[in-house]
Amino acid sequence: MNSIKLKHVEINMSFRRYLLASRSPRRLELLQLVIHPELISVRPPESAEEAGFDDCQDIDAIKRRMLEIARHKAEQVRRELNDEESQLHERPRTLIIAADTTVIVNDSLGRPVVLGQPPETDEWREVVRTWFLEYYAGKTYCAATALHVVTPDGRTAERVVETQVTFKKNLESWLNWYLLTGEPRGKAGGYALQGAGSVFIERVEGSLSNVVGLPLEAMLELFSEVSLR
Repeated sequence: MNSIKLKHVEINMSFRRYLLASRSPRRLELLQLVIHPELISVRPPESAEEAGFDDCQDIDAIKRRMLEIARHKAEQVRRELNDEESQLHERPRTLIIAADTTVIVNDSLGRPVVLGQPPETDEWREVVRTWFLEYYAGKTYCAATALHVVTPDGRTAERVVETQVTFKKNLESWLNWYLLTGEPRGKAGGYALQGAGSVFIERVEGSLSNVVGLPLEAMLELFSEVSLR
């Protein structure tokens, strides 16, 4: 049986197909680093609507909501998959992967705030500028990903992975240039660590792939937890 060794932990890779329940091209690129592209299928959840975080008062509540979102994505796809394969005599060994990544900053009173994507209106630049100067400059924020994997027969594993990202203090000299690149549009938190936004970063503590949207080491460990023996 094929396996991957990662930090002396043997990762069991017993699945014939890996189904990514995501619309994110970045998650697909990351998954292809550890799984052969021919074994990967992409099926975004039918509904793109997700629960918000306005009623989450602390970090634990935010993490619980993130896991709920990831589970909901995976369950939508699992139901569709089971409907399609209900007539098969032997269901393929398919693993469904779903994730939800958020940028969690602290407001002036130290309360956690989840930053989503900038608005689609022309005001997006001012929104991102405010985020950079108020929440990022010289500060550390938490990039968190809720990861959920499930097999068609319902075996599941999940966890929330956190990475601490510290921004440089002096951002203003590069901020106008960055806004002109347009990169912040469509990005959670208004920047891309894997892109030009990396010029603002002073330090990353934890999984780098987690900040991009898919914590690879944690994902492989979850694969092992639900593998067929």
